[in-house]
Amino acid sequence: MKNSGLSDWLLLVVFAAAVLTMPIWLAPFGANYPDLMQKFAIFGVFAIGFNLLFGLTGYLSFGHAAFLGVGSYTAVWSFKLLTMNVIPAIIFAIIVSGIFAFVIGFVSLRRSGIYFSILTLAFAQMSYKLAYSVLTPITNGETALQLTLTDARVLDTMAGVERVVGMIPLSNFFGIETTGMAGFYFCAVVLIIAFFIALRITRSPFGMMLKAIKSNQTRMAYTGFNTRPYLLWAFVISGMYAGLAGGMMAVTDTLAGAERMQWTASGEVVLMTILGGAGTLVGPVLGAAIIKYFENIFSAFNRTELAEIFSFMPEGVQNIAVSVSSMFVGEGWHLTLGLLFMIVVIFLPGGLMEGMRRIGRLFGIGRKKKINTDGVSAVEGQAHG
Repeated sequence: MKNSGLSDWLLLVVFAAAVLTMPIWLAPFGANYPDLMQKFAIFGVFAIGFNLLFGLTGYLSFGHAAFLGVGSYTAVWSFKLLTMNVIPAIIFAIIVSGIFAFVIGFVSLRRSGIYFSILTLAFAQMSYKLAYSVLTPITNGETALQLTLTDARVLDTMAGVERVVGMIPLSNFFGIETTGMAGFYFCAVVLIIAFFIALRITRSPFGMMLKAIKSNQTRMAYTGFNTRPYLLWAFVISGMYAGLAGGMMAVTDTLAGAERMQWTASGEVVLMTILGGAGTLVGPVLGAAIIKYFENIFSAFNRTELAEIFSFMPEGVQNIAVSVSSMFVGEGWHLTLGLLFMIVVIFLPGGLMEGMRRIGRLFGIGRKKKINTDGVSAVEGQAHG
């Protein structure tokens, strides 16, 4: 247990160092600008929370985008009514999305398997339609909820914060505007905290119980354990993570639209988790970063840029190359994502983290652990003999 605790702290330190030094090691990949790194952190939080449900319990939710949207709307309303300080916005986003997740989870967890997944998808689509058309006084419908010059911002007024005439204020962390690199580092710190909490949950007796449910829920029930409260709390915590990610979106871009609640957003976090490695701690964050990087790179290409890339080819061959490659970039970049996902699922069922473990075994990493385990087993066998 002592060695396990040390390895967890080492993992946290390495993870924190990797996140905080993103501007340095992402520079060679052309991905070290604030907006993209903020996306890495925000969707990393989203994927970590989803993994606490899917990776630990095996329950696949197709409705987590609903909590992402609720978190965004709540954060923007906090900016409009209370203050531009991001802390109340984040807190309220977590609380409201947690309550919403409790309601949906209480109903959806009456079923399991595909029926649970369909129920969560149905709730998410209902939430999307409500936000898009029915609840327009609250969500502002298709226009998206935005800040205006007439917003109350009661706490800012009470604190004597001066308003600049004709200018909408920016979100801030006790006076530090959360834009640019400052916004990235705010999101980075939140990601590290979210990772630490997920690490503690995974290693706790509660996390062990969730893993046991994934292993054999029927056997758990036969032994007298009521698994539903554990599943419900896992669902609520996962929803709160999604709400936190939605709140972070509003912090970096102070508007909230119904498109964040579409089923495609729920499917995206599923892809992130499976691509990186469901049930692992770092995998979902890695999957989120890779998908957002591919989205940023491949969606930016157009036929003109492709023609420049293949300009060294004869004209006829160049036209064919441009026509074929254009199907995989720009608006068709999802085709590239689909192919990548297929390759990973077929050859690396455990995600990219499994690939890293295989590479580690090739270089002898992990062999010592196996030898130690075999030695302990031999000693135990002699003792029993």
